Amino acid sequence: MQAVYHTLRPVYALWQREVIRFFRQRSRVVGVVLTPLVFWLILGLGFGDSFRAVQGQIEVSYLEFFYPGVIVLILLFTSIFSNISLIEDRNEGFFQNVLIAPVTSHGIVGGKILGGVTIALSQSLIFLIFAPFIGFKLNLIVVFLFVVTCVVLSIGLSSLGFIIAWKINSIQGFHAIMNVVLVPLWLLSGAVFPAEGSPVMIQWIIALNPIGYGVDLIKGVLYSAMPGGGIATIAPLSVFITLIFSILLLAFAANVVRVSRNG
Repeated sequence: MQAVYHTLRPVYALWQREVIRFFRQRSRVVGVVLTPLVFWLILGLGFGDSFRAVQGQIEVSYLEFFYPGVIVLILLFTSIFSNISLIEDRNEGFFQNVLIAPVTSHGIVGGKILGGVTIALSQSLIFLIFAPFIGFKLNLIVVFLFVVTCVVLSIGLSSLGFIIAWKINSIQGFHAIMNVVLVPLWLLSGAVFPAEGSPVMIQWIIALNPIGYGVDLIKGVLYSAMPGGGIATIAPLSVFITLIFSILLLAFAANVVRVSRNG
């Protein structure tokens, strides 16, 4: 019991520090919610009359089609940007003290990523309020599956952000990677436009993009309570790839810390 306490205590401390830091920055809290909301409304209303997509046998609006993609955008932005503090902490010397402390590599990664997951989940739940207004039906099962899906996906995205932030020494460099790699990954995930009808190369990119399976998983969860939906709307392949994506990145993040400490 004592060993478990000493293992979990640093995880809790790092998680608490991350969450408190985020919610003390009110502009950051507002920006994380309002940016995807504005993005969703502008594109959703702008493409409303020109976009046609079919979900099952029903034609859906762009606001409805784009909604799961915006949830993933929230998870992506929140999970990734929560790791900017990692660069700040390392430059200020805080993380050097953490590395020499009697804390396991898994404890360091776990506390940091758990903080990012908590923040990402809170923002995505706030955005879930809009789901009924565009036709999605919510019940306890859907909300539970939504929470589980967001937690698993944000673990992978937070781990990815952690790995990138650990390798980069400047916030400017982190933003550059974000704009050049991560945003295009989201754009080419089936979140903004469907793979059907796209050029073959784009279809292959979407098929190989693990974030796309996260979008598909959230879409399946949201449609599971719709008429004619059910659990069959959740693709097993999307569940499998999302789980593997998050587990592998989490393990790789812990290995990055372990190698740095041993080096």
